[in-house]
Amino acid sequence: MSNKEYRPTLAQLRTFVTIAENRHFGTAATKLNISQPSLSQALVSLENGLGVQLIERSTRRVIVTPIGESLLPFAKATLDAAEAFIAHAQGNSGVLSGNLAVGIIPTIAPYILPELYKELAASYPDLELQIVEDQTQHLLSQLKDGHIDCALLALPVESTGIVEIPLYAEHFKIVVSESNALAGREDVKLSSLADLNLLLLDDGHCLRDQVVDLCRKADVNPLAQRSAETKAASLTTVMQLVSAGIGSTLIPESAVSIETNREGVATASFAQDVTASRQVGLVYRASSTREDTYLKLGSVISEAFYRTIGVEGTDGRDGTEK
Repeated sequence: MSNKEYRPTLAQLRTFVTIAENRHFGTAATKLNISQPSLSQALVSLENGLGVQLIERSTRRVIVTPIGESLLPFAKATLDAAEAFIAHAQGNSGVLSGNLAVGIIPTIAPYILPELYKELAASYPDLELQIVEDQTQHLLSQLKDGHIDCALLALPVESTGIVEIPLYAEHFKIVVSESNALAGREDVKLSSLADLNLLLLDDGHCLRDQVVDLCRKADVNPLAQRSAETKAASLTTVMQLVSAGIGSTLIPESAVSIETNREGVATASFAQDVTASRQVGLVYRASSTREDTYLKLGSVISEAFYRTIGVEGTDGRDGTEK
């Protein structure tokens, strides 16, 4: 039976959330830097105070009970609110300072991070940025579990409980061998993709899906080409294959300066009337109260992107000239 006067502590809520996220008492204790007995006692105190069982213990696994699952979002929201309270008290609301864990997909991270870190170091020296590079589905899982604060992804993510901040549209460039007829052209039509042996990233990468969708608009099925059997885990590997004359590919424009700086490759651009781009944005939990922080970070990320591709004077959102 619950105690109506009972009020859980932040430490107890953090214990519950950490156990629920990791499904393991030992791992949770390590992350919270406390002993397992202390962890268990904090959970028992929370459950006794609420009069409900949040976690089902067994010798093999840890299970979050149905009531625990229903209360978990509220516990996370409470912890987020507490962090926002501290930020307000310290006068740091909306200011980039303290610890911030940001997830970034592999087709963005290597290319904008140099400019991003340069700007953050100059303007926000009190920010301690932690970068987690992973595929979209894994980052969304970590975001919902509270392991990261926000993530830089290709939009839309179409996931419940997630807020999207659109930042910029990034065009795709065609990369071919130097001897290809498309090399250097700036008027390529979508139909020309049918003449290329396109190399794609492996399953799980959103860039693969974006290229496949683009090809479908031109009635081209890259999955039916002989290059579809190639399994590349990184854009750099794909580019090495193009350099070896094995095929062609599409890359985001932020990757051009780094990935095309090798022998044997050339670039081509789509015609101006062809829409071949992806929308990139920052996403965060709807339960978070740090919207100002994410808006500020998104603005810095946008500026870093435009500097990476050599474009200045943008509005930081869609690439439109000021």
